[in-house]
Amino acid sequence: SAELWSSVIKHLKDHYRCFAPDLPGFGRSTAPAAFDCSLENMARFIDELIEAAAIPTPLSLVVADFGATYGLSWAVTYPHKVQSIAIVGGSNFSSRYRWHGTARLFRTPLLGELAMAALNLASYERTMHQNAPWLSPDYVRSSYALSLAKPETRRMMLKLYRSINPKDFVGKEERLHDLTAHVLTLVLWGDKDPFITPEYAESFGAAQVEHFPQNGHWLAAEAPEIVAQRLATFFAVGSRQERSDTAK
Repeated sequence: SAELWSSVIKHLKDHYRCFAPDLPGFGRSTAPAAFDCSLENMARFIDELIEAAAIPTPLSLVVADFGATYGLSWAVTYPHKVQSIAIVGGSNFSSRYRWHGTARLFRTPLLGELAMAALNLASYERTMHQNAPWLSPDYVRSSYALSLAKPETRRMMLKLYRSINPKDFVGKEERLHDLTAHVLTLVLWGDKDPFITPEYAESFGAAQVEHFPQNGHWLAAEAPEIVAQRLATFFAVGSRQERSDTAK
């Protein structure tokens, strides 16, 4: 949900106009049961959201996790609307990626539903403590209340996992590399991510990649002050470059 970014935004909001939407059906947002979670439809959805919110473009896109998968799909569909890209924490936009064990379970009909039905706050807290010991207990409980505590969000999560396949990225990967060759791109990566290995940090074609050996998947929530500092520096470089290009 948008709450992943709340602490980062606190450090940036005095100098930057920040927007952090929920994915449809997550956090405080709703989505119809028939919502199409394909890369193509999510790119359209994001573009419609940008238009409806009157967000000026080209914009700086900051993404993570499923938000990166869908945000980058928007970026390669509307490259003229992108000023810069920052990928924060484990994210996938590769046809080479193979799902982690929990994802494979969620992607399996019936077994995924049974796994979701068995999930409760206590088991969620245990799993998060194992996978992300850097997150506070309050953050973990809050994230559960905003997501998996709701049956409709559980259904949407299963749908997300089942809507994305490696073949969907064929062709889009090349378009992303074309884009990142022309716009400033930053990757911040927690190397202790249990869901995707550090090598994928290099898969986006970014000129700047920074690894955080002691952090994991939810880097924006684990180290918000550091992430905000890196983003502020990155945005400042982009602003200087834009002014330089305008002056030529």
